[in-house]
Amino acid sequence: MPVSDFDEFDHETHMQRAFELARTAVDRGDRPFGSVLVRDDEIVMEASNRVRTESDVRRHPELQLAHRSMREFGPDERRELVMYTSTEPCPMCAGGLRYAGLGRVIYSVSSDEMTGFSDHEESVRSGEILDGVTDVVGPICQEEGLAIHEAFDW
Repeated sequence: MPVSDFDEFDHETHMQRAFELARTAVDRGDRPFGSVLVRDDEIVMEASNRVRTESDVRRHPELQLAHRSMREFGPDERRELVMYTSTEPCPMCAGGLRYAGLGRVIYSVSSDEMTGFSDHEESVRSGEILDGVTDVVGPICQEEGLAIHEAFDW
């Protein structure tokens, strides 16, 4: 279900916040990933990667926000949420997002581009996993997203 006023959202501002969260993750000792959930063009939740500092593979920001959205919003409300994320969700996160049923996921750096940084090739793109449930859009603000990964010591 498309988000009715999606085209009027302030995409750059929301992605900038995801980038700030990615940088915060790096400063804390984690990998550079950050995400926000937006409803009616306002950020309602945010998360950054905490896999290393919490020794928990589930602490990807996209998965954490999928989990929280299911606890705090009903199915119809989740269809009105848009996730802005610094990097395209991995298959694990996309699986969680499929259950959450958000309206859209918007990313900056694609999983194909991440292969060049992390040498880990995704076998399935998030759009394939989310097909028919959640629209996946990207890349947006790509140059800045790539710069964050270029600066990180992969």
